[in-house]
Amino acid sequence: MNRYDVIRIDVQWCLTSVKSGDKTVSYIEKNVIEELRELFKGANSTEFIHLAYLTGILPIKKIRTQSALNDFDEFTMLDAKIFAPYIGFTEEEVKSLCGRYGRDFEETKRWYDGYLLGKEHVYNPKAVLGCMMWGEFRSYWSMTGTFESIRPLINMDFDGLRTAVITMLAGESVRVKTTSYQNDMVTFRNKDDVLTALIHLGYFSYDSAHGTAFIPNEEIRCEMAEAIEENKWNELTALQMKSEELLDATLEMDCAAVADIIEEIHMGYASNIQYNNENSLSSVLSIAYLGAMKYYFKPVRELPAGRGFADMVFLPRKEYPELPALLVELKWNKSADAAISQIKDRKYAAALERYTGEILLVGINYSKKDTRHQCLIEKYSI
Repeated sequence: MNRYDVIRIDVQWCLTSVKSGDKTVSYIEKNVIEELRELFKGANSTEFIHLAYLTGILPIKKIRTQSALNDFDEFTMLDAKIFAPYIGFTEEEVKSLCGRYGRDFEETKRWYDGYLLGKEHVYNPKAVLGCMMWGEFRSYWSMTGTFESIRPLINMDFDGLRTAVITMLAGESVRVKTTSYQNDMVTFRNKDDVLTALIHLGYFSYDSAHGTAFIPNEEIRCEMAEAIEENKWNELTALQMKSEELLDATLEMDCAAVADIIEEIHMGYASNIQYNNENSLSSVLSIAYLGAMKYYFKPVRELPAGRGFADMVFLPRKEYPELPALLVELKWNKSADAAISQIKDRKYAAALERYTGEILLVGINYSKKDTRHQCLIEKYSI
């Protein structure tokens, strides 16, 4: 055999398109493993192979017995190592494309950024190119085959799976254990396996530093929301109805109603262990305003502003210029007045200096002593 510098093998199709327990499939797997063993573990393999790489959407399937697959270095959506900048477009590349095609970079970032690979933020190349070519900020994933795969996955009957998806849809992160996933599309044992598969498929992003998953951008949020709507989750329908009531009350500046609805959602969606927890309150607020996602972009958390960081900022989508931006400050065992005062004193509204519409200041306080919520809403005047 002639010596090759590189050999490329795409074997992922035969390792993943199988049914668990299928004897025929096991035979196919066995043959593939034997072929790879002959290639990479034979006595003379180094004479004709300098480098080999295998490609596929998913990592190498986990095989319990020793195999020809256990000596490879893997580069995945969980750990891309030095290849992180090459998995998608980098921010500098997207800025250059936006300049060349005359597209709004900030809007492009909002729609297609968010894949966190180590310290690298990368963009989906297909979506960015679609936006550059056609000038439309929308989802381009529905045109791909992987879109069909998420419907059965998110509907699997695992405890906590739907709650996790709803939490991420609201803009929050959830913890995920990625080590148990078998790296195929048939062996799912818990919600973590499903979430890990969706990370590999590109529907969720993974923060390796914190071990959490999240929805990366508006494109994926639209895809996920559409998939959930088609499946008609009862728990999401009820939450959305209550959340839309909350948004209406906020826009009408009905402070008492806002406090009551947040309290109801807080009691229903925060666990007893985390109920008296400041981080829990922040997450509950994101979930409570889930209904706002039809009209607002994902809330920006800890937005640098003035002399500090605004807790949450909701900016209306361009289709709804008549809606005000919402600048929300949370307090713990203080008062809603203190929250509004902090917004003003630290000039948080300066973060929205490019925003020309109306702004509502929303101060929310939670009292640990009596487990009650308080709200104060004011119109911001420049």
